[in-house]
Amino acid sequence: MRCLPLLLTLFAATLAHAAESYKIAVVPMGTTHQYWKQIHAGALKAEAELKAAGTDVEIIWKGPLREDDRDQQVQVVENFMTRRVSGIVLAPLDNRALAAPVEQAVAAGIPVVIVDSPLKSDAPISTIATDNYVGGQLAARRLGELLNGQGNVILLRVQAGSASCEAREAGFLDELAKSFPEIKVISSNQHGGATRNTALAASQNLLIRYGQEVNGIFTPNESTCAGMILALSNAGLGKGKVKHVGFANSQVFVDAIKDNELQGLVLQDPVKMGYLGVKTVVAALRGESVPNLIDTGVVVATADNLSDPTVAGLIGQ
Repeated sequence: MRCLPLLLTLFAATLAHAAESYKIAVVPMGTTHQYWKQIHAGALKAEAELKAAGTDVEIIWKGPLREDDRDQQVQVVENFMTRRVSGIVLAPLDNRALAAPVEQAVAAGIPVVIVDSPLKSDAPISTIATDNYVGGQLAARRLGELLNGQGNVILLRVQAGSASCEAREAGFLDELAKSFPEIKVISSNQHGGATRNTALAASQNLLIRYGQEVNGIFTPNESTCAGMILALSNAGLGKGKVKHVGFANSQVFVDAIKDNELQGLVLQDPVKMGYLGVKTVVAALRGESVPNLIDTGVVVATADNLSDPTVAGLIGQ
C-alpha cells in the first residue's frame, strides 16, 4: 500500500493541471494596421500551443480602432479588470495614460504583461518589445549610408505619448548627429498621426515646404510610412529621388522596396511579441518566474537582403 500516497499525489497533480483555465485579454494599440494583426496571430499561436499541452486558454482580443484613442484603450483595460480576466497582455497607446489602469489591474490580482511599447510603471510583470532606440539608430545608419553622409533629412514623427515611436525617433536623431554630422535635419517637429490619411496630409505639407531641398526621410511607423510613400509618389519624388527609410512590418512595404519606393525598412517581430506575451502571463499565473524584459530583436530590410532567412522570416509573418 506504500504506492497509494504516490498515486494520490500524481492524481492530484493531474487534476490540478487539467483544472487550469485562463482567460487572457490581449489589448493592442489599434486593430486596423497589419502590425497588430500579427501580434494577434502570435497570441493565437500561443493559445493553440497551450491547449495542445492540456491548458485551457482563451484569448480575448479587443482594442481601440485607431491608435490615437487613449480613452477607449483605458476603458478596454478597465472593462477587462471588471470582468476579472486571468491576465492582460497590453500594448499601451500612451506610456503614462495607461499606467493607472494597469496598476489597478495588478492590485486586483490580474497580472499584466506589456508588449511593443514600455509603460512608465513598475506594475507590469514583464515587458516584451523591440529595442526601439536601437531600431532608430539602424534607420539612421541606413539613411546616412544612402546619402553618403551628406544632405538634408526630414523626420516625420508619429504622435506624442507613443513610447516605442519616441524611442525610435530619439535613436534616429542621436545616431545621425553622432555618425553623420554633415547631414542636416531640416524638420523633426511634425507628427503624422495614427492613420495613413493624417500622415499623408502631414507628408504633403512637408514636401510642399521642403520638397526642393530634402534628400532623405525617416518614417517611424506603419501610418507615417504609408502616408509618406504616397506623398512622395504624388510629388514626383518617389523611386529613390528622395531616399526613404521606414519602420514597419507589412508586405505592402516589402513590395515598396522591390519597386524602389522605399530604400530601407526596419523590421520587428510582432508575432513573437504576441506569442511570448501570452506565454509569459500564463507562466506568471502558474507561479513561475518570468523575466522583467525580453528583447525580440530588430533588423533592416533592403533590396539586397530580402531573401536572407532572418529578413524573409519576418516578412513572411
